This record gives sequence, C-alpha cells and structure tokens, in this order.
Amino acid sequence: MKYIGFLVAFALTIALAVAVSTPFGTIPPLAPLLDPYHGFWQNSLSEDELAEDELNLSNLSSEVKVIYDENLIPHVFAENDADLYRAQGYITAKHRLWQMEFQTMAAGGRLSEIVGPMALELDRMTRRKGLAFGAEKGAEFIKQNDPESYALLEAYADGVNQYIDQLSDARLPVEYKILNYRPEHWTAFKSILLLKYMTDMLVGDRDLEYSNLRKILGEVMLDKLYPEYPQGVDPVIEPGHDWGFTPATVNRPDSISYPDDLLVIESLPQPADGTGSNNWAVSGSKTKSGNPILANDPHLSLNLPSLWYSMQLTTPSHSVKGATLPGALGVISGFNENIAWGVTNATRDTRDWYKITYQDDSRKAYRYGDKWEQTSFRIEEIKVKGEPVYLDTVVYTNYGPVVYDRTFNANRQDVNFALKWNVHEGSNEQKTFLMLNTAKNHDDYNAALNSYTAPAQNFVFASKSGDIAMRIQGKFPLKWKGQGKFFMDGADPRMEWQGYIPNEHNASTLNPSRGFVSSANQHPTDSTYPYYVFDNSYEFYRNRRLNSRLSEMNQITVEDMQALQFDDYYLHAAEALPLMLELVGANADSDEDAKKYIGLLKEWDFYADPNQKAPTLFFIWWKNTYGQVWSDLSKNVAPIVLPNYYRTVQLMKDAPNDPVFDLRGTAEIETAATHVQQGFKEMLADMKIWEAEQGDFSWANYKQTKVQHLVPQFKSFSVENVYTGGGSGILNATSNRAGASWRMVVELGEEVNAFGIYPGGQSGNPGSKYYSNFINRWANGEYLNFDLRKSDQTEGVLFQTILN
Repeated sequence: MKYIGFLVAFALTIALAVAVSTPFGTIPPLAPLLDPYHGFWQNSLSEDELAEDELNLSNLSSEVKVIYDENLIPHVFAENDADLYRAQGYITAKHRLWQMEFQTMAAGGRLSEIVGPMALELDRMTRRKGLAFGAEKGAEFIKQNDPESYALLEAYADGVNQYIDQLSDARLPVEYKILNYRPEHWTAFKSILLLKYMTDMLVGDRDLEYSNLRKILGEVMLDKLYPEYPQGVDPVIEPGHDWGFTPATVNRPDSISYPDDLLVIESLPQPADGTGSNNWAVSGSKTKSGNPILANDPHLSLNLPSLWYSMQLTTPSHSVKGATLPGALGVISGFNENIAWGVTNATRDTRDWYKITYQDDSRKAYRYGDKWEQTSFRIEEIKVKGEPVYLDTVVYTNYGPVVYDRTFNANRQDVNFALKWNVHEGSNEQKTFLMLNTAKNHDDYNAALNSYTAPAQNFVFASKSGDIAMRIQGKFPLKWKGQGKFFMDGADPRMEWQGYIPNEHNASTLNPSRGFVSSANQHPTDSTYPYYVFDNSYEFYRNRRLNSRLSEMNQITVEDMQALQFDDYYLHAAEALPLMLELVGANADSDEDAKKYIGLLKEWDFYADPNQKAPTLFFIWWKNTYGQVWSDLSKNVAPIVLPNYYRTVQLMKDAPNDPVFDLRGTAEIETAATHVQQGFKEMLADMKIWEAEQGDFSWANYKQTKVQHLVPQFKSFSVENVYTGGGSGILNATSNRAGASWRMVVELGEEVNAFGIYPGGQSGNPGSKYYSNFINRWANGEYLNFDLRKSDQTEGVLFQTILN
C-alpha cells in the first residue's frame, strides 16, 4: 500500500510540475512566473537599488554621462547627436521597454500575437486603416529625403537593441512574464510607426455619422443643429488677423451627389473622451518679470506607465529638456536654452471616405469617371496566439485602403468604402522635433514645422528674445466648402482633394497686440480665413475660459500660470445651470432631497473642486436632460453623433419652445422645460441610489479619476480614486479616465525657469517606487523643478552612470 501512496504522490507531483510549466491559452506557465530568481519577485527592486557606475554601450564615439536626479529623471550628456540618441534609446528602453513595444504592436495591428483572438478584430481594423502602410511610406520618404535623420533613428534603435540583448530573464519587465512573451528587436520603422500611432489616437472623423444625419434630418435641420461656425466662437488665431496672402483657388463642382444610403456599419474608433489639450504663451508685456512665459498641458487618457518619459538631452551645441515619447527621438514638448514650445490637437478633418464601385466580384478594378482603375491587394498576415495565422486581404485604391467591405464590419455585400488619409503619404514628423530641440529663434521654429504633416497640431512658441507665436500645422487638404463632411462617391473624380493648402498659408500669428497666444482645441480661425475648415469636435468652453483669464491678467507670474493650468471653473455649468434652475420650476420643491440639492446648486460658485457636491448634481442633471432632449435622435440604429453641449445650451436659451424639443410619438408638446424637469426627476432617482450605495457624493468621489495600466485587466498596476477636481470642458480637464498627461510651465529669462509634472512616474516597472510617485503631486496641482542641469552639478543626484 505504501508504494501505491508513493506512486499517487509522485504522479500528482509530476502533474503539478507539468501544470505550472505549461501555458493555458493566454495564461502563462506559472513556474517561471513564480521562480524567485527569475520571476516577478525580481521586479520588486527599484532603479536606484540596481544602479551601475559604468555600462558598456557599443558604437559610441565618445563617453556619455547619464545623471539621474532624485525623481529618476535622466540627464544625458553626449559629445554628438549620434551618441546622444543611441544613449536615449538605451536609457528609455531600460525604463520603458514593455510600453514602447506594446504601443508599437498595437499600432501595427499585432496585439493578437500577445493576447490571442480577443484582439483579432481590433488588429484587422488597425491594418485596414493602413497605419503600418503609412509608416512604410514614411520610412521610404525619410531614407530618400533626410538620410541624416534616418541615421539617428537607427542609432536610437541600436541603443534599444543593446539593452534588449543584455536583458536577463530576471530583469525582464513583469508584463512580459505575465503575458508570456519576450521583446523583439527595435527598428527605425517602429519609431516612425509610433508617431503614426499618435496620429491615429488624435485624429477623428464623423463622415459616417454625418452621412446618416443628412439622410435622417435633411440638410436644413442638419445645419441648424450642427452649425459649422456657431455664434460666440473664440478661435485660436486672434479675430481680425490679417492673413497677408492670396489664397489658392478651389473649384467646387456644379452639382454634387452623395451616396444616399443609411449605413449601419461600425464607425472607426474616435479619439477617447477627454482627448484635448491647452497651450498658451504670454509676452513680457503681461508678465511681472518682463519675460515670456509658456504653458502646455496635453489631455489624453491617464495611463500607466505614463505616456511621457522626462529627460534632458545635452550636447556641446544644445541642451533640451521636457517630455519625450518612449520610442521616438528627442523631446516632444519642452524647452532649451533659447526657446520653449508645446502642442495641442488642432482637430482638423484630414480623413475622408469614398464609396467604391467594383467592376466585378474579383475587385481588381473600380469605376473612376468613365474608366476602370486597377486596384492592388495587400495581404495582411495576422499572427494569433494559440491559433493559425489569420490572412486578411485589403484592397487598395488611389484613394487608399478599402476599410469596409463584404468581409469586414458591413451588414451588406455592396458596401465598399475606402479611406483617404494624409498619414498614408510619406512625411517626416521626427525631423520637426529634432529641429525644435535645437532651435534658437522664431525662424528656426518655422523651419522645423515645415516638415510636419500629421496629426494636425497647434504649436505654441516663446523665445528668450521675447517673441511669442502660434502656428496651426499639418498637411491640410484643399477642399471646397462641405467637402469631406459626408461619405463621397469614389466613382466621381470631382470628389478628389484638389491638392493641399500651401504650407505658408497655414494659420499662424506672431506677437499679437493682445499680448498672448493660446489654443484649447477650438476653431482655428475666425470666418475670414479663406480656406474651408471643418471638424465635428471643436471645443467651446476651455478656450473661452482661457482667453478670458489671459485677457484680464497682468503682472503674470509662473505661479499664476500653474494655477491657470489647474483652474477648476466649470464654464458649461455657469452658462447652463441658471437656465436649468429657471426652467425646472415647481419640481425644485418636490421633496426634502430636491430642496437640499437645489440649495447646493444655488450656492455653488461653479468651481469643480474635489470636495464640492454641486458639480456632481449638475453633471447628473445635465446628462439626463441632454439625454432627454436628443432621445429621438439616439433611437436611430445607424451610427450618428448628437449635437454638442454648446449648441444644446444655445437652443435651450434662445428658443426653448422650438419644435426641435418636441418628441415624436407623444401626445404632449415637449419644450426645453419639459426635458429639464424630466432630467431633474431622473437626477433625484440617480442620487437616491448613489447616496444609498456610496454615501458621499463629493465631486472627486463621484468621478473617481483613475490612472490605469495599459492592459486594463492589470488592475493591481493601476491607481484608482485619485482625489482631484476638474473635469471635461474645464481647463483642469481631469475626468474619470482622461486629463493633463503632462503639465509644463517655462519662463524664458536670462536663465530658463521651468516646471513640469505628469500623472505617473519615470519607471515602467510596477514594483518600483518611481512607478506612480508623481500622481499625488499632480493631483494637487504641484510641480517638479525642471530647470536645465549642468553635468557638474552635485545637488539632487540620485546616481549617475557612464556609458562607454
């Protein structure tokens, strides 16, 4: 019997050994993960505990010194650009390797390789949009037109790969261990692809939704509910600007025919809610010191590891510091000894859709005017973890790839729509940032921007010499009025873009008399700009609050600019709530809770601070009212977009009895007051549930800001319930999952005075004390000193490493 017991125990031991050594689907084998010498335990050490005095890095021409300050920010000192960017690649990979690779695999439609079939449809969509195709075109363009930049991209890749090649299993980032894969070599192509991925994150189009709205509403009602240039617009470039050029001619077709189908297909992913940004610069005439001050805070999803990685990059000819994008060269938003710059999304419609009519089922030719044009085919081989390779055939036309067809996201066999997007053309955005890093003046800034195509950005600028400027930069299609707003007929050549707006005609301003430049994702210009400009997602609240404050402020200090970045004033509520209180009428006295809530709202100063309760009440009341107002439109099966908050408030205020408020299929005639009153009742019901289940309804507790790991399932690597104020449409644009991904304020005096912060930490390792250590300071509106360092400074040094 004892032998039987031994054999059973032995068999169980063998079974357990097999179980912990074998992956099950996407679950990694447990033995390597739990191995105390190589598993996740080894990721509990912080970077200062692993610091090395010297490291060997091949292909350097001279020694490179890397000094880490107390926040783990590296300051890289090299003798030339090639050594600088090789070292940047190595250092960035050392702290952010998994993030770099994960983001480029997402950009390349390769997530299925990591997580299996759950990502297949997302990968197909990414491939069909042509991101990798666009990166290939970009690589070809840079090789041919700027071999110097390409050589620096390869130097960066070499640095990354030298880190990968010496990476032990023990030091492998924990995400690789959990997801059970290893890093592959970096390439110049991946850096280019990463910048295309940022384009995809920041560009949107609503051609599908507007095409459906045109069919549902008709053009008159569409223009009423979705005006292209609403009353009260406060544009990026100051009103009344003298453009100083003769515009290029645009020929509008005599007659225009659009595809007239109601399309029930899945729209492309759009920029995440909360995606936006603020930037501005004030001239010395408005500051206490007499020096220009520049500020930038890009608003993106709040993720860990942080989107940004702070660095200083120094050679004998320049020293630049700010926020880098792991995987890209140089500093993206930052400053050097002479200038500072920052970016916000310019929200321009640079993606258009064309209906394709094939000659036959072979899809080898499509109608284009009175002839048949040949297509080409691109076979996308998508590796799927645990399954066979998936082959997806994508048809390419002269417009671009056919994204929607009988095999993908279409409920009809005759639906074929191609995507035309400037990202599919060769461009060199990397050169823009390399040149900005070394720029000395406004001329250098303009020269740097000339290489920039996408995504469209508002580049703010300030210099030590006193100049401030703003330029809305991208490669913008030359369109007739209304072109690209709806799906177009690809069989009609007149629907083609008529070239591009000349680069020198992109809207810009230098040293305006008002003493400041600013942008917050609003309309770029007033109505005098001679080119057609359109986007569905322009901002109407942050920009007006920002311009109002900058107009009235004088004797401005760095501290004033920091406070403005953290400004919680809720302009939408300030304009909508008094109207709602007027329209709610007797419903305000319906019960004790109603009286309590109304009292809080009437006493509110419209600041969405974290301890305030009124912002929660307004947010819920408005959400329900807005849902009531547009409930008829929301019932459509076909994808649409609803009128924005700004237009909704305008209609409620100026025409509260307009037929637009009357719902179909009801006996009564609804007005704005009807919806406000119903929204109030729904708010009372929602609040009853919230108070019963959660209790406290202060703003921070209600919105529950979260800084989430890039893999949402890795909840233990996220930081939840961050105590902070702000919200969407507020200068401090901190909502549940989005906010200021980087805040920077720079004063350009004799010595540059700079401050910065972002919601994360320098390390990409969740086990490091430098992984999320900035979050509380960021949430409180605090900043780190970001002044340029000298190589011989000794104070505040965490450790230093010599690369040779």
